[in-house]
Amino acid sequence: MIIKDIYDYLDSLSPFDTQEKWDNSGLLVGNMQNHIKNIYLSLDLDMQTLQTIEPNSLVIVHHPIMFHTLKQINFDSFDSKIIQYLIKYDINLIAMHTNFDKSHLNSYVGKEILGFDFVSKDDFIAEAQVDMSFDKLCKVIKSKLNIKHLRIVKTKKQIKSIALTTGAGASLLQKIEADCFLTGDIKYHEAMEAKARDIALVDIGHWESERYFVEILDKILKKYLKSNNKKAIILTSKNPFNYK
Repeated sequence: MIIKDIYDYLDSLSPFDTQEKWDNSGLLVGNMQNHIKNIYLSLDLDMQTLQTIEPNSLVIVHHPIMFHTLKQINFDSFDSKIIQYLIKYDINLIAMHTNFDKSHLNSYVGKEILGFDFVSKDDFIAEAQVDMSFDKLCKVIKSKLNIKHLRIVKTKKQIKSIALTTGAGASLLQKIEADCFLTGDIKYHEAMEAKARDIALVDIGHWESERYFVEILDKILKKYLKSNNKKAIILTSKNPFNYK
């Protein structure tokens, strides 16, 4: 198998040209004609994870290691260190980020993980009708996403509708019409804005809401890879944050 084989298959599942303009999904390191030994799936890449990967392999990640043009290769920086290692060991890298958010991640987390009947409102926002107290909704989220503590903005006791954007979606707040918005990486001023708009917020975490990328892609790829006598190797991507 060469990179182009699996790249074209991934493109048919979640077209790379649907990514946002600021995004950097696609083949980031490697060559379309490179032959690959193994295929790895991971949410992110760090040096510890990289050192478990065999040379001449392909890694498919959710988060790109770089979003902007590199003007210098400084091996003290995170992205440059990763690139150096990838090139040294002939490891190819494909990222599926906002294209995969739109095609798979939001709907999967909403329906398969949280268990609500979400429908897409736009590319990044899914919405579901519910009828439960805010406190009960928080308990459901904590249980389904395995989160011990939630950061919340409680503006109302009863919730009739919820909106969901996995990862960091608080910049979409002006588009939210639901009673409650579930997303990650909520900042202080975004919380203040939500309170002024009478929209309840639940911070479901960036890593916590996007870690299902590997689970989804592994399910999709199994049949395709089996027909090519390969299977994906799952890398455990750890949350960079710890909690006390």
